[in-house]
Amino acid sequence: MTKSRKPMVAGNWKMNGSLALLTAFTQAVELSTVVDKVLCVPFPYLAAAGKGDFAIGAQDCSQFESGAHTGDIAVSMLKELGVEYVIVGHSERRQDHGESNEDIAAKVSTVLKAGLTPILCVGEPLELRQSNTFKEYVLEQLKAVDEICGRSALSQCVIAYEPIWAIGTGMTATPEQAQEVHEFIRTQISDWCEAAGHSRILYGGSVNASNAELLFAKPDIDGGLIGGASLKIEDFVVICNAAK
Repeated sequence: MTKSRKPMVAGNWKMNGSLALLTAFTQAVELSTVVDKVLCVPFPYLAAAGKGDFAIGAQDCSQFESGAHTGDIAVSMLKELGVEYVIVGHSERRQDHGESNEDIAAKVSTVLKAGLTPILCVGEPLELRQSNTFKEYVLEQLKAVDEICGRSALSQCVIAYEPIWAIGTGMTATPEQAQEVHEFIRTQISDWCEAAGHSRILYGGSVNASNAELLFAKPDIDGGLIGGASLKIEDFVVICNAAK
């Protein structure tokens, strides 16, 4: 199926990997330009990541431009290393570090001001999926960015729908479940900004070499934000090729 939006596959290594693995990726991964490839590696490896056939992404950033924020990383520092994308709002950041919707919106603003592209993560926990209130939850995550950053902000983001119950659990939303939410997100942000119809919306949540093709075939799924499978070169290549 041909889509008007160029597919994207972004690998999120989280707190995994090594320089040796990164070197292997830079030497082995040569993929078609039909798909935008992004590798989001831990901060210490960002400088070395620029040698590969993929764009570089960071896994987080500070909402502040500089200052007394020990341990935080400014967007300007990332930009100096050739970073083009920054993951913001991943559920692990929201849970482990208590980041609110407002905190995430502030980071989106900082990333956009620096001329980089946020990969904005949204998604619901299992109990809201089971109670059928997950769309309201995702909508609140989107609305915070819209209200704090302005009407055009979401159209400048890559949005990643990652149901929390499917991240690292082996559970995956069915293609139909994922498509339903992707269509909901696209419709909502298009109501706020006409340009948002061109926004790429990725699916994340236990995507692997076996299920990627079925997920990516859906009309509103433009690729994936890949966790564990992005640490395996052969699997990452299969997933990227599935997004064509």
